[in-house]
Amino acid sequence: MHRVHAVDWLRGLALLVMIQTHSLVLLSPDTHADPLFRWLVRIDGLVAPAFILCAGFALALMQCRAALKGERRPQAIKSLKRIGEVLLAATFVNAVWFPLISQPKWLFRIDILQCIGLSLLLVLPLLVWLSSRPIVLRWVMLALSLTVFAIAPFFEKVDGFLGLFLNPQPGFLEASTGSVFPLLPWAGYVFMGASIGASVAAMTREADLWEWLGLLAFIGVTLWVQQSELNLAYPPHTFWVTNPANAAQRWALVVGLIALFRIIEIRRPSAAQSTALKWLAAFSASSLSAYVFHEMLLYQRTFGIFTRLWREQANWPQYAVLLLALIIATWLCVRLTSWVTRRRAAS
Repeated sequence: MHRVHAVDWLRGLALLVMIQTHSLVLLSPDTHADPLFRWLVRIDGLVAPAFILCAGFALALMQCRAALKGERRPQAIKSLKRIGEVLLAATFVNAVWFPLISQPKWLFRIDILQCIGLSLLLVLPLLVWLSSRPIVLRWVMLALSLTVFAIAPFFEKVDGFLGLFLNPQPGFLEASTGSVFPLLPWAGYVFMGASIGASVAAMTREADLWEWLGLLAFIGVTLWVQQSELNLAYPPHTFWVTNPANAAQRWALVVGLIALFRIIEIRRPSAAQSTALKWLAAFSASSLSAYVFHEMLLYQRTFGIFTRLWREQANWPQYAVLLLALIIATWLCVRLTSWVTRRRAAS
């Protein structure tokens, strides 16, 4: 059973950069014109694809490995419970941001955790069904992923109840409930991650993984360079949201990061035991709780001291200190929760 630390490191890094992304609200408006701010915004565009892709990877890999050991059904139940935890955490985060009790419409706001949870829920039956045939599964997941990206521009303006899940357009429950991470196109990254997870489950040699990563990168770069043609091939839409070329650029870069981490993992096996990468992997393993805690520390109406005290007030040195403090505070909350959970399980 192969261990791929590269994806663990990617998810840990994506979580750290996500905290940095959300912390940009602490910067004063006059910093937004600085080159550093514009550079950060460009880098931050890879956070969500990486985070979402890693979720699909983990689910597919666990399900395939369980099937190969004859434990398909027990793992499916565990996966279903985990998806339930993701959706519960997503609802909790919405409650932190919005008054769900007085305005239940906010329950339907699709943010990144809702997108991940719903996408995993949709794809779980396929993962369970094909988990004993990971090579077939990876091709099915790739086809499903590319289909999602290909059709996304056509659904950008759909309204009604389905519009709550498929695009960010308002119109069903008032404008303010528009989805931040609609299933089209973001579910495509879950399915693409699942294709990589299935490929790892099927690999018998290191080259198997590199061939699959190379295929994904090739498709991504090919579509990326055809962005003008792809933009014209669809009805009017928001290029930076639903265009397949934009999605291709993002997944090509994310696959490149996986490849880079994999090179480090293979060429320097001792790197996995370094303090920095062990901490990154530990942060990755607690990604759900870390996501919830950093959101609370930033935005919660009572405990969100960062935005209450420093929203749009920090210069760059102050921002760096506040960001470090937020990361440390998030990590301490994660560790405390883990300790309490272990104590309760032991008792």
